Amino acid sequence: MAAAKRICIIGSGNWGSAIAKIVGANAAKHDTFDTTVNMWVFEEMVDGRKLTEIINTQHENVKYLPGHKLPPNVVAVPDVVEAVKGADILIFVIPHQFVNRTCDTIKGHIKQDAVGMSLIKASSPAQHSHPDRDLNPSLLHVVVVPWQGVDEGPDGLKLISDVIKEKLGITMTVLMGANLANEVAQEKFCETTIGCKSKEHGPLLKKLMQTTNFRVTVVEEADVVEICGALKNIVAVGAGFCDGLGYGDNTKAAVIRLGLMEMIAFARIFCTAGPVSPATFLESCGVADLITTCYGGRNRRIGEAFAKTGKTIEELEKELLNGQKLQGPATAAEVNHILKHKDMVDKFPLFNAVYQICFQGHPVTEFISCLQNHPEHM
Repeated sequence: MAAAKRICIIGSGNWGSAIAKIVGANAAKHDTFDTTVNMWVFEEMVDGRKLTEIINTQHENVKYLPGHKLPPNVVAVPDVVEAVKGADILIFVIPHQFVNRTCDTIKGHIKQDAVGMSLIKASSPAQHSHPDRDLNPSLLHVVVVPWQGVDEGPDGLKLISDVIKEKLGITMTVLMGANLANEVAQEKFCETTIGCKSKEHGPLLKKLMQTTNFRVTVVEEADVVEICGALKNIVAVGAGFCDGLGYGDNTKAAVIRLGLMEMIAFARIFCTAGPVSPATFLESCGVADLITTCYGGRNRRIGEAFAKTGKTIEELEKELLNGQKLQGPATAAEVNHILKHKDMVDKFPLFNAVYQICFQGHPVTEFISCLQNHPEHM
């Protein structure tokens, strides 16, 4: 009988802690997995106590997921190298801007037959602080990464899963979907999508992640699944602009539709590893994630506050997100850079408008003009 797979979650923010509830429960339930789940926690003090101490005694991440008990078999570890030691399944739930640093730290300390999965919804490095905040038994070892992301490579688009693969020399898969962390933690029904090219690894990861209220579909177009997770955050910022300007649901529906059109067009240009099937955009990682983020996510919330207050994105992030990190504006900046390199900015006016409003001082009202004059209407 094959040895039970050991699991480590790299990151313990809002989403990471919500995932820990699922992974901890499933690890305890299935003999396929070792019961103990390590979770790397970037150490900080909360009311005079170490956060790892609080998690390991109260079984609750009181800072990033208050009010939700973690399974007692989830163990908080402050040293990332110690946390990953001997792990067969690594689940990365860190902000994209700390992926390089974290991979450099754990390189040489992980099993080389590991496989990766990314849940990272983000773009290229930006100036932020703490690194883990919005951070079949016979199969090979598996690594999982949550937080949606793209980076810039020499030829343009580079997915965060590609960065991890290159840094650590492991096979990568992804998990993305309409999964607002607090609702997942509350065990409200939702769906998610695993992008996995290997027919071997998909069933193991599904077994690790699926519950009665967290239903998993596995598709082969991992790059399309991942790019959906990154690009939808740009659209959500635009949806927030519309909310802040007082526009209604009809306008937001237009933002979602036009945003989806740009997501599909972008994927068809840059996802070159295989076919880009329209069906993938109908999975949870596509239109479902886009809808829920445009109505309930932090990117929408900050977009709305930006339109109402005139404060900077950085100011609003500090005021409203309790140490969590925003991904939409940074992704918009990276995508804009990639599109400029390809001389394609004009083909993605919604993405470009979000970038210009967030970073180039353009008035928020320009976003409505972008919708009115979108080439989809011409």
